[in-house]
Amino acid sequence: MTTNDRFEAGQKMRRQVLGDEYVDASLTRATDFSREFQQLVTEYCWGTIWTRDGLPDQTRSLLNIVMMVALNRPHELELHLRGARRNGVTVDEIKEALLQATIYTGVPAGVDAFRIAAKVLAETDPEVVVPRGQA
Repeated sequence: MTTNDRFEAGQKMRRQVLGDEYVDASLTRATDFSREFQQLVTEYCWGTIWTRDGLPDQTRSLLNIVMMVALNRPHELELHLRGARRNGVTVDEIKEALLQATIYTGVPAGVDAFRIAAKVLAETDPEVVVPRGQA
């Protein structure tokens, strides 16, 4: 696979998981300083790893979610929670992944992760996290 093929495959996968709006904004905001970084991420994260056959996309999303909890990367956690819902990860699977991550990364990390997930799910699945009578 050539560099250009990896970029194109990565572009397609990145858009599938994160959505056109997010990817377009990322590429539009790229500057001379950050353009090569965007290319690197698109080619290698999305074009080399995410396109492999070894794991389903949903599993990759769940792995990313727990890694973002462990690494304390709230912005990326929010992004990958949205991506997980876009590619078919259920709310219950997200909850279970966050519970698992909480035990291995610590309660404060879990508190933050559940708070971020509640924010994302309030936008994507409000019936799941908004208390009855408050929707």
